[in-house]
Amino acid sequence: MRIAVAVAVSLLPLVLPAQDGATQNRPTGAPFATRSAVIAPHAVAATAHPIATQVALDVMQRGGNAIDAAIAANAVLALGEPTGCGLGGDLFAMVWSADEERLHGFNGSGRSPRSLTVEKLRAELDALEVESIPAYGVLPISVPGAVDGWCKLHVRFGQLPLAEVLAPAIAYARAGIPVPEVIAYYWSLAPERYAGQPGFAEVFLPDGRPPAHGDLFRNPALADTLEAIATGGREAFYEGEIAEQLAGWVQTHGGYLTTDDLAGHHGEWVAPVSTNYRGYDVWELPPNGQGIAALQILNVLERHDLAAMGFGSADHLHLFTEAKKLAFEDRARFYADMAMADVPVEGLISKEYAAERASLIRPDRALLSVPTDAPEDGDTTYLTVADPQGNMVSLIQSNYRGFGSGVAVPSLGFCLQDRGELFDMHPGRANSYAPGKRPFHTIIPCFVTRDGQPWLSFGVMGGAMQPQGHAQIVANLVDFGMGLQEAGDAPRVRHEGSSQPTGERMKDGGTLRVEAGIDESVVEALRAKGHRVERGDFGFGGYQAILRDAERGVWWAASESRKDGMAAGY
Repeated sequence: MRIAVAVAVSLLPLVLPAQDGATQNRPTGAPFATRSAVIAPHAVAATAHPIATQVALDVMQRGGNAIDAAIAANAVLALGEPTGCGLGGDLFAMVWSADEERLHGFNGSGRSPRSLTVEKLRAELDALEVESIPAYGVLPISVPGAVDGWCKLHVRFGQLPLAEVLAPAIAYARAGIPVPEVIAYYWSLAPERYAGQPGFAEVFLPDGRPPAHGDLFRNPALADTLEAIATGGREAFYEGEIAEQLAGWVQTHGGYLTTDDLAGHHGEWVAPVSTNYRGYDVWELPPNGQGIAALQILNVLERHDLAAMGFGSADHLHLFTEAKKLAFEDRARFYADMAMADVPVEGLISKEYAAERASLIRPDRALLSVPTDAPEDGDTTYLTVADPQGNMVSLIQSNYRGFGSGVAVPSLGFCLQDRGELFDMHPGRANSYAPGKRPFHTIIPCFVTRDGQPWLSFGVMGGAMQPQGHAQIVANLVDFGMGLQEAGDAPRVRHEGSSQPTGERMKDGGTLRVEAGIDESVVEALRAKGHRVERGDFGFGGYQAILRDAERGVWWAASESRKDGMAAGY
């Protein structure tokens, strides 16, 4: 019998004073901590759905490694969390190989249809009387890269046969998977948002309505698609019958995706890039994703004594917000497909450039706009897994905007993503639309090493919140001494309104949204500095993390309360 055991304890307990008269309801840890971190000696997993976490552990107990477990969990999430991910979306990952003692990066993002020229796209937009690519429908569809990502990760690192890795997802797709509370909430928004999108209701509105909290959701068409991949691998998805059904469905409804686009897709192994933050090497993937924005934010934060400012203070949050504005101005100007744009990555993440940009920050006043300079050189799912051999996977996968484009192929059981929405329709810019180009991407996995050894694998789901969340998590752990669970449960802030890769510019300093737990006196102090501050309930991301405690020979894992997820181990 295989038994998964999760022992809950607190990691590096941090005792903070309760705010606004709140009482401490736990004997250890911060007042905002929802539970203790998980600790296990052999292997751990943290995903956004409890069943996906259990599947990951079961795969490792059957002889699979962390890579097998991550693919298995992602396949279950594609079924059970279609509000954030699926076979029609993209994938990015970082893998720590214990055998090689090396971190590998993978960019599994798809490209725009090659037959959709700029001229054709402009004509389509003119007919719709819009200036930018719409969020839903066939026009924003780009090639789905997730399945190629699974297969390339598996070929390079997997141990179990792919059929065995995908078997749990196939079984749940046929028998049904229960719908948790948060996923059910986002699903309940789908009928209005995706009304009229071809195939959506047939796949995702069984009996004409979204599944409710606790319902079993079945998707036999997805089971058939997964079975085809399990037996035929990558080619079964990108060539032959599935590719023909995908392309045919999109073209029937006025889109441009072709079988040649699918057959020609290839994800790429890439070298992660890093900055050192107070002795910790924080790793992100280079563009077309936005990961290096987190490194840019951290480079500015490192120039100040955050610990002395105190977590959640006005000085702390002001500095963070200004650092974010600086990074996002560069994000809008430079981040793009590096195969088709010159992105000065090394210059952007250099300490020297951070010093130049940091000089723009005033301690007493918010930036309302950010001067440009050049250095010298929508919903998502995140999961992380670590195995007994010491392999670690940091993986993020998304449709964008929940179900993506809303265009679903009933015979295949999934929606196609809408990443093309993020192209800039202004000519001559780094992220300007072009056929066969990867759009700017929001989803980013993160990894942290210390003295060349793995220390932390984590992610924070949620569009533009992701690099902001990465920087806040690292600061919570390193500057404020929080434990792994506390670092995710701590109240966050999210700045909106910075310049965007689609062409919009920051207006009047944007808006700083603060989560419950940020003291009202802090909010007033931020307003006095010129920030537009609003309270927010949603949109602060979803955090999963694994930390390697090499000294004691155990793994720590955490999954925050903003999502349905679970961390567990054995």
